[in-house]
Amino acid sequence: IVVAVIGILGGFIIEGGSPMSLFNIPGFMIVVVGTLGATMTAFPLSTTLGIPGAAIRAITGGSGAEPREMAEQLVEMADKARREGLLSLEEEAQKVEEPFARKGLMLMIDGTDPEALQSILEIDMDQEASRLKEQAEIWKVGSGFSPTLGVLGAVMGLITVLSGLGGDVAALGHGIAVAFVATFYGVGLANVLLLPINMKLMAIATEERQVREMILEGIVSIQAGDNPRIVKEKLQGFLAPGNRLPEDEEDEGFEAAAA
Repeated sequence: IVVAVIGILGGFIIEGGSPMSLFNIPGFMIVVVGTLGATMTAFPLSTTLGIPGAAIRAITGGSGAEPREMAEQLVEMADKARREGLLSLEEEAQKVEEPFARKGLMLMIDGTDPEALQSILEIDMDQEASRLKEQAEIWKVGSGFSPTLGVLGAVMGLITVLSGLGGDVAALGHGIAVAFVATFYGVGLANVLLLPINMKLMAIATEERQVREMILEGIVSIQAGDNPRIVKEKLQGFLAPGNRLPEDEEDEGFEAAAA
């Protein structure tokens, strides 16, 4: 966002424009407040109240588990479960910070039927993805309203200017320039803030779903009693090539389990 603003304002200044000429309170109110109101009308109140949280999530990059760390943790649990049984994981499971993983592990330790366990976690996974998609959709819808309200602001400004025809030509030119500031606000808001946040939230949703699918696969494999090496190879497929666990890792627990 900062880079985009620097590029836009820098180019404007190089062309000889003054940043102060872009400051217009009426245009700001028409575009920003108008876009917010129109967007709030399009969604339930419970969804619109999540706008600030979604913005923070987009800027910070989400709060999901780090994929490699989660994979390492699951492989270690698979090793311990194979040697000492599922009940030995209870203390470790309670310390897991990721809520989805903690819930799945506790259900597994409690002896939940494998099919029921997978069904419960898939429902959680789908609903969380749906909620994040709805949060992202707000910003996409807002990016559609913003340019239109920018044009509306320009038209309203021109109405005021044209109603005063016959006066000073310089003042008339200044009034027209101010009127078009609203269009600048509308297009800029949509393309510098609203659409990028929408795309970032969609990317976060995709990444978090992949991590949850990896967690689900790991938990199902641990419950089935798979060899830790097999669990590791399954989870490797969910990780980016540069972020995978070392192929030459030799763990005493793996050797003991294989024996």
